[in-house]
Amino acid sequence: MIKVLHSATNWLAQTQTWMYNQVRFLPAEVENHILCASTANLDQFGLDNIHTLHKPSAGVRWSLGLCGLFGLRERAERARWTRALIRVSQMAGTDILHSHFATQGLTDMKAAKRSGMKHVVTFYGFDACRWPKVSEERRKLYSSLFESADLFVCEGRHMATTVEGLGCPADKIAVYHLGVDVDAIEYSPRIWKPAEPLKILIAASFREKKGIPYALEALGLLRSKTPLHITIIGNETADESSSDEKRKILETIDRQGLRPFTSLLGFQHHDVLFREAYSNHIFLAPSVTAGDGDAEGGAPVSIIEMAATGMPVVSSRHCDIPSVIIDGETGLLADERDAEGLYEHLLWLTRNQERWGDMTLAARRHVEREYNAVRQGALLMEIYKNILENT
Repeated sequence: MIKVLHSATNWLAQTQTWMYNQVRFLPAEVENHILCASTANLDQFGLDNIHTLHKPSAGVRWSLGLCGLFGLRERAERARWTRALIRVSQMAGTDILHSHFATQGLTDMKAAKRSGMKHVVTFYGFDACRWPKVSEERRKLYSSLFESADLFVCEGRHMATTVEGLGCPADKIAVYHLGVDVDAIEYSPRIWKPAEPLKILIAASFREKKGIPYALEALGLLRSKTPLHITIIGNETADESSSDEKRKILETIDRQGLRPFTSLLGFQHHDVLFREAYSNHIFLAPSVTAGDGDAEGGAPVSIIEMAATGMPVVSSRHCDIPSVIIDGETGLLADERDAEGLYEHLLWLTRNQERWGDMTLAARRHVEREYNAVRQGALLMEIYKNILENT
């Protein structure tokens, strides 16, 4: 039995189903414990052995990893978190500390050293792309983490290259795809009849890196060719820049004359996302590198999920997305910020409905081979085993 303590600030945000799947699909030979500062959506993401550090102050956030940069209160909270990790580790007898996000890994370094646990850190996106670009001081903090932790997990080759470029030794990096529950996702190839509106689904938080305004510009061009209905699942987050992005999205909807054809559903339960998926024809997700450097790092799991349902996917050549959506084979890709290119792909789909079946079947089979959560869980267990045996 391998015992793993997963460290995460919150368990679990509505948009982090991928983390839930990562833990719940680990084989029975792995006993999981989770330490978090707060919980949410446990009706969807409840698991055994969730330990909560109750009543955290404002200092207990993802930014706990920055505590060395701030004041005494934050340092006290960091010390409190370290004690909690050690306490849970001793109680459960855990062998491995798995920090989810590298910023969390910074917070967890001391606990890993004091407890004797092996330390695994997973990068997910902003921690590989945006966070270290803010200052040289942050890059130096990562240098300490790269020296201290035993292994760094990246969801794709592009992200692995990015993390290596930050100074991480290549022999400390492992690639592990985030998996989806393929067996629970029905494959239902979409059929569109030109006499009915073409239904487009967009699902993402309102952040610049999601590229939603470019998707809407492409749809503004497409609406002159065919009737449309657009469904957007997502909303602004607590980040101030997300509010700016929401304004940009709403302005683009109005400027392109899309308001009468657009349903804004806000954040929704994961089940609602799938219900809407099967009610729509095409998934549109053109991620971009944001002005502040923020990027997907890997690939949005929503793309993997939607591809598995039998829905044609139009996306962008960004980070590890081309590993999921192989252009012309499992979906269609445009360059970043290329609204015209997205439009051309959408127009091609409207004129080649007979090609949808081959493309969506190829996508489904690709997901089954490379992104099946059961297989990926077994791979993560092997990663844990190798750390215990070889370090």
